Amino acid sequence: MTDKQSCSFQSRTKFPLFRGLLVSFCLIAGLSFSLFLVGCGKVAKATDSDPSSSLRTAKVEKKDFVKFIRLSGIVEAMQSYSIMAPRMPGRSGWGELTITKLVPSGTRVKPGDLLVEFDRQVQIQNFIDTEREYLQKIEQIKKQKAIMTAARARDDTELRQAENAVGAAKWEIQKNEVIARIDAEINQQNLEEAEAKLKQLRTTYDLKRKAAAAELKILEIQAEHNRISMEFARENTDKMMIRAKIEGIVVLNHVFKGQSMAELQEGDTMHPGRGILRLVNTSQMQVRSRVNQADFLFLHLDQEAKISLDAYPGLSFRGRLMQVAPIGIASGLSNRIRTFTAIFSLEGADPRLMPDLSAALDIEVERIPNVVVIPREAVIKQEGKFFVQVLRNNKNAELRPVIIGPRSDMEAIVETGINPGEVLLLNGPGPGQKVS
Repeated sequence: MTDKQSCSFQSRTKFPLFRGLLVSFCLIAGLSFSLFLVGCGKVAKATDSDPSSSLRTAKVEKKDFVKFIRLSGIVEAMQSYSIMAPRMPGRSGWGELTITKLVPSGTRVKPGDLLVEFDRQVQIQNFIDTEREYLQKIEQIKKQKAIMTAARARDDTELRQAENAVGAAKWEIQKNEVIARIDAEINQQNLEEAEAKLKQLRTTYDLKRKAAAAELKILEIQAEHNRISMEFARENTDKMMIRAKIEGIVVLNHVFKGQSMAELQEGDTMHPGRGILRLVNTSQMQVRSRVNQADFLFLHLDQEAKISLDAYPGLSFRGRLMQVAPIGIASGLSNRIRTFTAIFSLEGADPRLMPDLSAALDIEVERIPNVVVIPREAVIKQEGKFFVQVLRNNKNAELRPVIIGPRSDMEAIVETGINPGEVLLLNGPGPGQKVS
């Protein structure tokens, strides 16, 4: 086959394929364009039939104007207390404590129920040792008292013998006038010796009693010290078991384990004084909130509030202002900005109501009955004057001047300019206008 024939053959094989692809592309493009025209026709038809379908409107109403301020806060229990690892006086007061039993978080307990138990072997051993030492001291005191009684009886006998010896010597000395001089001198010497011994026995008698009483006192002090140590050991043993004092829900503390925070569990060790769990009574709850200095002047005690939970939008409660801090807290950004802590009571109960939930509080600060109220979004401010856009027959909007009275974040009172039942345009201001 020559070169000319080859080129002719290639042309005959490629051109039909190319023409097929071109025809397919034209068909797809034509179909897409047709669909686009149909869609445009539908949009145009909808716009022609309802020119206000894309407009946001609001109807003027005559009702009570209510001004609220909104606060944010945290739900907490009015009655709660923390459970800490016990501090134990005695030999093991600063050692680590091992948890052997622990109530799971979220458990509802009653007064007297066991919350946490620690390993008590060391405290039990301390109690046994101190009890043994105390009993030994008690036996030593008994022995010392017996020794004192025997010594006193012996000294009393010696003292009576010495008194009898003095009496006998005095009788013998009466014979001095009728006996030899040397015998008289012996009798006189015996009397002096008996009187000296009696005097010595009487002096040492009191000293012996004081020495014995001092030895007994030392033993009694040592026994009392051992008794106190034994009582400490018994109390330490009892402290190893912590029971609930009120009815509530257990909330376990988180501790640092390895490289993350986790709840405590059985087998963990704790230092004395460290927090273990918190027991909260959910029957009485309150909300702690921070109020900025601008809203602080609107608050007064016993003021009502509507409390809603962020986690449960459909759940709301009534509350009252119970306490307001008299001194503000300086902001970290500026010393001129202050916030005040306010505590609101929360009326009612619900199983979903738990501590540490975030809450929103709506507080009514002003109410004006039976006035014309419009959304604040409908108000337009231009050159110090207020206007609204009144919609006519769902087609045209008329810019009408009005006189605005008190306003809130969401609504405003119209004193003159519009009537109840009229429809206002909320799609924003016109050219060159801005919303107040």
